[in-house]
Amino acid sequence: MEHFVRIVMEKQEGVNQLDESIFPENELLETAQGAHMFQIPLSRQLSENEADEYAQRLANYMFEQGYDDFDIQISSDVDEEIDEETYEGDDFFEEYGVMWFNEDDDLDEAEYQGRKVPLGKPMRGDVKKFKVYVKDPSTGNTKKVNFGDPDMKIKKSNPARRRSFRARHNCDNPGPRTKARYWSCRKW
Repeated sequence: MEHFVRIVMEKQEGVNQLDESIFPENELLETAQGAHMFQIPLSRQLSENEADEYAQRLANYMFEQGYDDFDIQISSDVDEEIDEETYEGDDFFEEYGVMWFNEDDDLDEAEYQGRKVPLGKPMRGDVKKFKVYVKDPSTGNTKKVNFGDPDMKIKKSNPARRRSFRARHNCDNPGPRTKARYWSCRKW
């Protein structure tokens, strides 16, 4: 592996090569983003302490040359350790369980008047503008919550209207999920 030090800085007028007597074989390159990059080859991999010391001396040199906004990158053979586990079949679920969350008692769907309905997912309504099915914690039954005026537009992109609606409906404390105010406030 080739070892190097890179100094990356914003493109500036009058940037020349670094002093060849101090940094032999340095190259001035341009990154894809248009920044200047000095690449200085190293003869070997530096230890962590050596890299820190080298970076400090290099930073001092760059400050003396009048550069104040730059990044120093030093190559490394050490790949960052990736803690990775691979599971076969259902081993993952046995180890970690199901990896989803729903506030409605661990259910994604329930039965409402004889048909399966999604829980906690607002959709276009039939009686009002929107409807949502939720599990009522007090009774354990599935409940349909209708909310919104079908004849009005929301216009939540207007900050004044949004602020007024949220103040009028006390959206800082929206109440339980089984009430229309909770879901209206979530939409706003």
